[in-house]
Amino acid sequence: MQRDLPMTQSSRDSLTPPVAPRRPHSFTTHGITLTDDYAWLKDPNWQEVLRDPSLLEPDIRNYLEAENGYTESVLGHTDALQKKLVAEMRGRIKEDDSSVPLPDGPYAYLRKYREGGQHPLYGRTRRDGGELDVILDGDELGKGLEYFEFGGRRHSLDHKLEAWSADTKGSEYYTIRVRDWATKQDLPDVVEETDGGVVWTADSSAFFYVKLDDNHRPMQVWLHKLGTAQANDLLVYEEQDSGWFTHIHESTSGRFCVIAGGDHETSEQRLIDIADPTAPPRLVAARELGVQYSIGDRGDELFILTNADGAIDFKIVTAPLADPVRANWRDLIPHRAGIYIIDFDLFSGHMMRLERANALPSVTIRDLANGDEHAIAFDEAAYSLSASGGYEFDTTTMRFSYSSMTTPSEVYDYDMAARERVLRKRQEIPSGHNPADYVTTRITAKADDGAEVPVSILHRKGLALDGKAPLLLYGYGSYGHAMGAGFSANALSLVDRGFVYAIAHIRGGADKGWGWYLDGKRDKKTNSFDDFAASARALIAANYTSAKRIVAHGGSAGGMLMGAVANRSGDLFAGIVAEVPFVDVLNTMLDDKLPLTPPEWPEWGNPIQSEADFKTILSYSPYDNVAAKDYPAILAMGGLTDPRVTYWEPAKWVARLRATMTGGGPVLLRINMGAGHGGASGRFSRLDEVAIVYAFALWAVGLADEQA
Repeated sequence: MQRDLPMTQSSRDSLTPPVAPRRPHSFTTHGITLTDDYAWLKDPNWQEVLRDPSLLEPDIRNYLEAENGYTESVLGHTDALQKKLVAEMRGRIKEDDSSVPLPDGPYAYLRKYREGGQHPLYGRTRRDGGELDVILDGDELGKGLEYFEFGGRRHSLDHKLEAWSADTKGSEYYTIRVRDWATKQDLPDVVEETDGGVVWTADSSAFFYVKLDDNHRPMQVWLHKLGTAQANDLLVYEEQDSGWFTHIHESTSGRFCVIAGGDHETSEQRLIDIADPTAPPRLVAARELGVQYSIGDRGDELFILTNADGAIDFKIVTAPLADPVRANWRDLIPHRAGIYIIDFDLFSGHMMRLERANALPSVTIRDLANGDEHAIAFDEAAYSLSASGGYEFDTTTMRFSYSSMTTPSEVYDYDMAARERVLRKRQEIPSGHNPADYVTTRITAKADDGAEVPVSILHRKGLALDGKAPLLLYGYGSYGHAMGAGFSANALSLVDRGFVYAIAHIRGGADKGWGWYLDGKRDKKTNSFDDFAASARALIAANYTSAKRIVAHGGSAGGMLMGAVANRSGDLFAGIVAEVPFVDVLNTMLDDKLPLTPPEWPEWGNPIQSEADFKTILSYSPYDNVAAKDYPAILAMGGLTDPRVTYWEPAKWVARLRATMTGGGPVLLRINMGAGHGGASGRFSRLDEVAIVYAFALWAVGLADEQA
């Protein structure tokens, strides 16, 4: 690689944007020749850079640092505003916060923070309360490290040991260690390059884990026996399809380690009895293209959530544990079109299922003895709901969390037999929050093809609907992930400055059922982009805002949405924020060595094998469709060690935008040189990045200086 990029400190600090050299790289696929002038920004040794960021090619590093310097120069006048925003957002955080303890046998396990602490502490009390016994101190473990993030944690079944993992690069390679609860010291065992999760064996002498390969793919399940070297671990299962990822978790009863494999369309699961950990994994049902399933176990029966037999919005079936093949599946909760079963959980006497209809979630409880069902009711027009699993199976208590755009998070314990809920925790906002000062509502945007897109809205009470308010519009729309209309303490910093905050529940997500997702993937992907633009237009038509008063915001696959929207309907927006944006879709999907590429082919299409998929992706890939026209102001943010959306995607995109666009902007790039996909580690350090986004949004609509 050439090292011919001149970049001095003075040029970094100027208001002249860096110019990435063009080094044309041409390739031909399906008879179509494309030229990529900025392919050189991808380090040829990217796998090593994930493990050790100091190995990044010097000319690439110089360019990225120059971009960071330019962004700092352009946004430098917002420094005071950023500090003000951070102080506000930090003021809404209860610094010594703690989770509601989860009971397990004689103990109750919890997470807490100390005043001023960046990272959590993990510990336990006796089941009935008492003094907290801390086993892991994140602040101490992360001391002196630029990046530190806990992965999985799980106490052994005899409560004597704690397996824990951490990532110290942002690259999501987690190292597992085991700590003794009595001595608070780690055992000699060190298990490296894992996905961070563990499942203990019944006798607490060993644990299962998933190892990542050289391309950062979770393909192998191993068994580690305490007191032995990782090199001596036993390979339990290896997935042969590079398009499939493999993960493990405990079964609902705790009796099995579940090996769960799949891509975005097909799945397959295996069971290992944790009392017999060296026995071969038992296949539940063989993989069938397009059939997805997940399992829960209770006694001699499996409960299976699946889309089999055309159940687009999923159904729940049962099967005998001894012979759970497809032929033995029997419907328990039949498929109901438009009522999407998101998830379920099993207890000794009850089943909980989380469902969504018309972008609103609900919880239904089923008595497994008599089949009686009841739902837990909620009143607000838009809200977010999640159920959190516990350690115990033989209980009538389940836990769920509720919030809305105006209501801070509330955690409830619900007695499924008595049908009574108990509030265990309400999110505290130390600086104060009165829900009555805000309004949350919902409108429907009509897309060009007639699809009705829900849009959730938050604003200050008394907002004049005169079209003058600035508005931040957030979207995602991929992988079937729904955007819950939950509480965001950070967003209040915009709303309190007169912004309207809106979430577009576009196709590609499962906000209105699995069919809503299917209608926004592969050859229908552009529906996601059109829905987002339709949402912006509907907000304008309803006088919440006006064109060029909207800032669009999305991350990861939502960053691809941002890139496509910039190309297709950029005239609607004053600014666009694309965090860790998946914008170089075609080149990424053509590179089968990248971590996520083969598993992503069911989502986007396989342009290597299919000419039709190649042309479809080429038609919308943000990087490939940058045009000679005006663009709104754009802020692209990435992480150097991000294994999901690699740093070169936003870097290449920004370089091509600057070289091609005829006006507008500016276009800014900020790469966190010490973090990955999730941005900065530490709950307060992350606020610095949020403040940059919000300061950019205020600046894009002309309000930054008056808010400083």
